[in-house]
Amino acid sequence: MSIRPADSTSNPPPGSTSEATSEATSEATSEATSEATSEATSEATSEVSSEVSSEVSSEVSSEVSSEVSSEVSSEVSSEVSSNPTPNLDIREWIRIGTLEEIDKNGPMVVKGIVVFQHEGSLYAVENRCPHMGFPLHLGSVCDGVLTCHWHHARFDVCSGGTLDPWADDVPAHAIAVQNGIVYANPRPKQPKNLDWHLHRLREGLEQNLSLIIAKSVVALVNAGVAPARIAEVGIDFGTSERSAGWGPGLTILAANLNVIAKLDTYGQILALVQGLVHVARDSAGRPKRHMLQPLPATEFGTPRLQEWYRRSVEVRDIDGAERVLLTVLGGDASDADVADMMIVAVTDHFYLDGGHTLDFHNKAFEALAAIRPELRPQVLSSLIPGLGNPTRSEELQNWQTPVDLVSPLFAAFRELENQLGRISPATLASGTSDSPTDRNASSIDGSASSIEGSASIMPSQTSPLLTDRQTRTDAEKIVDVLLGDDPGVIVETLTALLTSGVDPVHLSGLVALAAAKRIVHFHTQNDFGDWIAVLHTFTNAHAVHERLKQSQNPLATRAIYHVAMRIYRDRFLNIPSAALPKSDAADRAGYSTDLRQLLALTDKQQQVAEAATWVAHYIDTGQPMGPLWNTLGHLLLREDAEFHSFQMLEAAIKEHEDWEKSTRSIAKDAMRTLVLAATRYLAAHAPTARELPQVARIAWRLARGEKLFAE
Repeated sequence: MSIRPADSTSNPPPGSTSEATSEATSEATSEATSEATSEATSEATSEVSSEVSSEVSSEVSSEVSSEVSSEVSSEVSSEVSSNPTPNLDIREWIRIGTLEEIDKNGPMVVKGIVVFQHEGSLYAVENRCPHMGFPLHLGSVCDGVLTCHWHHARFDVCSGGTLDPWADDVPAHAIAVQNGIVYANPRPKQPKNLDWHLHRLREGLEQNLSLIIAKSVVALVNAGVAPARIAEVGIDFGTSERSAGWGPGLTILAANLNVIAKLDTYGQILALVQGLVHVARDSAGRPKRHMLQPLPATEFGTPRLQEWYRRSVEVRDIDGAERVLLTVLGGDASDADVADMMIVAVTDHFYLDGGHTLDFHNKAFEALAAIRPELRPQVLSSLIPGLGNPTRSEELQNWQTPVDLVSPLFAAFRELENQLGRISPATLASGTSDSPTDRNASSIDGSASSIEGSASIMPSQTSPLLTDRQTRTDAEKIVDVLLGDDPGVIVETLTALLTSGVDPVHLSGLVALAAAKRIVHFHTQNDFGDWIAVLHTFTNAHAVHERLKQSQNPLATRAIYHVAMRIYRDRFLNIPSAALPKSDAADRAGYSTDLRQLLALTDKQQQVAEAATWVAHYIDTGQPMGPLWNTLGHLLLREDAEFHSFQMLEAAIKEHEDWEKSTRSIAKDAMRTLVLAATRYLAAHAPTARELPQVARIAWRLARGEKLFAE
């Protein structure tokens, strides 16, 4: 019988032969003769053989003992001779037991490493199935395959490599034998470093394996890898592998990345897992996307190419649009030029694809700010497939009858093009800097003349709407107009404001606030599916607001009108109007500011009013917003939410951040409105089966070393 370490080339611990071997080897080296070396090796072999034989002979026959002793001692001596300076000191190796003990008792476990004797060789692996943590010493080895007896994951007992893609490789460890005693190297043969986890994340995306994705995210977050670097793997995968291009999964990932700083560590893990798994699901079973090539070198400049792009989108020529876009990206066009070209083409038509088209564009541009710039062509061209056949709202019957919303908008756009085409970007920004960054910083507030004082430029038709509310600020009056019943007044007011020099960024912030108020007053007597209608309007309004922060093209302001008409069309969803939470303390009996109470409250279905009242109490008692946003994040991320819910939370948080910078009197009400809108929507869509968050929790607990099998 012959028992030997499986990997005879691995470095054994120093001193793995007897003292005589060391002395003889030293003597052989000093004499520098092959004869002395041979003699030393012979002496060492003889002594080790004698020791091993003595230990084994008490349990096995003399013949077997002699065979084992001879082969083990010969192999160990050979290893030491070929590796005179091993990597680790003997004190760092783990003593497993004697050959006799392994032969008698079977697999032995010491310090988390299990050693198997199989087909005359010894093998060592981590004693924890990488799939779900079950002890592998309770498994079985047959024909070189180690099988876990919980979910039957299979592993090559020598290398630890798995035969099942849904299970990770189990770390394998080198074995050495000294005087019949088996040692294992505590360091695995192939450590799982950051590159390994990033590669494994990509494999999880390719094979749509939720648990593999979750484990990779947990490992990378725990190792301190930035969330943007982790998300980049998913963005790279989703924009290259999904033939349909940018979709809901990538939107979820980009939205979660935008708000990830609001979350605690576990919340960040959940946010990344949710986004990445949705990207994998969106791509599963779909053909790979093949990018076209840019046009050959052309003498035409960016303005001409921008015209071509707009024309291609107009006639739904996605191949032409993609080649032109890639040509522009390879030229000297600035990021702002590219963004304006794409957004203007999208706003040539009304509220494309229920608002999704503009929102997808916005999320793609936001994602680009967080990832490697070389992914720019791949990411932006992934938006082109969505331009092939989107719904154009001006073609829909309900935008034309019983009230014609199309003709007034076309008339307003002609006026805008005539007047704003002659206004410089600086004037358009109401005296603020031409820099989009500066406009972004001022956001909602802007200059004193941009919103305040705007009543003087409102059409006279608005007066009846405002006669009983003269004490309200001009910003509040504009929101009132947007929520009104007369689309003609809404269009005229927007045109008057824009042509007078009001910054579109500031105006679009008020439009987003009006859309949020539709959600706050959405009554639960409505059809449940209508939550999506008011959600679409709000998230589109947010996308318009964000894009206008970066745009210098007056034509992009048409998007404000599109979403304003959606707010008008949603008015029936506020009939009856849901009441705001009461401020009477008697109505809030039993409410605390312990955020766990909010999570418990939303463990039951349709706690819309109750959750809103709880959050209103939290806000009105002056509690900090940071913990509340984190809790609302967990309220969302613990569910099997669909992508609209992720859009809702992200849009509310980002709009809230803008109002935090404002000193206007409307700011406090605006921030309260946004928090209540998010709370009501999330509460309406909870609880769910919570399958995906359970996967993330399993990965989290496995990384902490918890024994799932013991519960």
